[in-house]
Amino acid sequence: MATTMITTLDRSSRAAARGLSDISIRNLFIIPTVLFLIVFNIFPLIYSLGYSFTDFRASTNAPANFVGLQNYRDLLNDPYVWSNFAITAKYVIISVAGQLLVGFGVAMLLNRDIPLKGLLTTLLLLPMMLSMAVVGLFWKLLYDPSFGIINYALGLGTFEWLSDPKMALYAVALTDIWMWSPFVMLLSLAGLSAVPKHLYEAAAIDRAGPFYTFFRITLPLVAPILMIAVIFRTMEAFKTFDLAYILTSQPTAELISIRLYKMAFQEWQTGRSCALAYIVLIMVLAITNIYVKYLNKVKER
Repeated sequence: MATTMITTLDRSSRAAARGLSDISIRNLFIIPTVLFLIVFNIFPLIYSLGYSFTDFRASTNAPANFVGLQNYRDLLNDPYVWSNFAITAKYVIISVAGQLLVGFGVAMLLNRDIPLKGLLTTLLLLPMMLSMAVVGLFWKLLYDPSFGIINYALGLGTFEWLSDPKMALYAVALTDIWMWSPFVMLLSLAGLSAVPKHLYEAAAIDRAGPFYTFFRITLPLVAPILMIAVIFRTMEAFKTFDLAYILTSQPTAELISIRLYKMAFQEWQTGRSCALAYIVLIMVLAITNIYVKYLNKVKER
């Protein structure tokens, strides 16, 4: 009976008149999508993997010579590359932690009956809907020492946010926090709305304080959603390029993605840049795998 339902159609339908089964229609939609992914995603990955074992340079017509793991060894022994990884790790920690605190804090404020809640939530989501390039240029004007409103509001005079080696990375991270905190807020609101109300009622009957209610009810139940937000934002922050590239050129804010760009399209070390891209990919996968294992432990509690 089940097989008949899956493989047959209503005889009066147009698809049945053309002799199409449910499986044929499914394949008609799935196969083009799979082919698209293979051509535009999987094939470039395999192609670039092959180049990572060569000394190929896209700026010359010289043939690519196989060098084995030499590109990987050179990159892993390069202190400059490790410095870029350290800068990226610092940026990811600051950015993701800031987004988590701001996004979850705003979600807690919105998780109640307030006037114009829907409109306010929609307005708060606007930053994440903007282009990275637009956000970068917008905040570059805000950070401007001459007419930027940030220095005016904080009374800092002509402080150089983007030219100061010590502050450039924090300025980029602050911009990223402003842009993507709404994403964490949206997921947090979904998690908070799913918390059963009777738990809060029971806590109120037992005269539990707000801190006990938060740490014993709210946070444990919302933790899986927060972990999902952390996973997505960590992956994206690790790959940040355009925001940092537009805002500042300070070496102290040179993320690994910017180093990869310079290696590939300014120094034209195509083979080595492909190897660096795979090192970054492996690191992101490793970090994500750790997060997923921790997420599974949180769900089991």
